[in-house]
Amino acid sequence: MNEPKPSCTIARILLATIVAALMTGLVDAGTLSPLVDDFSDPARNSLEIQRMFLDDTSAGGKTRVEHRVQAGVLSVSGEIEPPRGQPGWSSTVLLLDPKGQPRDASAYQGIRLRIRISQGNVSISANSSKVANFDYHAATVTVPGDGKFHEVKIPFSSMQRMWSEKTSLDARTIASISLVAFGVRKGPFDFEVDELSFY
Repeated sequence: MNEPKPSCTIARILLATIVAALMTGLVDAGTLSPLVDDFSDPARNSLEIQRMFLDDTSAGGKTRVEHRVQAGVLSVSGEIEPPRGQPGWSSTVLLLDPKGQPRDASAYQGIRLRIRISQGNVSISANSSKVANFDYHAATVTVPGDGKFHEVKIPFSSMQRMWSEKTSLDARTIASISLVAFGVRKGPFDFEVDELSFY
């Protein structure tokens, strides 16, 4: 009876370890594409995952929002009407994995988007699986109000949590990116995005 060669045994062990790690989500299943969404599909992002839309009505707010994806542009408009004693918000969530698992974005420096803001406040957050209280690392997006699209780069290192411990973002654990219109009082918002990616 022939003994298996050591190199074959090691290869089998490595293969079994990788398969087991993939099944438990410990290893990223492939390189994360830099392009998250170019809004060319009316329902799915560029990773072929359904977009999600959430707002403050689940917390007692009365924010009204309309989402539209047309000709490669996401348009989000409406009116913030916050819950009592809380900010109002409307969020567009772009998952990086179809099962909501974290992906490793540590090969990139941050998030790049092309955006036009007509009214209201907009922020972007990188939603890490390490954050359990929804206080994700975020940054406010600021562009000139000149009616034109502007490219904005948000370094991961500049993104902060609002009320929790000021930890650094672990870019290996990002499950989704959120675009959020927000306000502390009733008022309109209107913005458009034609691309969102890592850089």
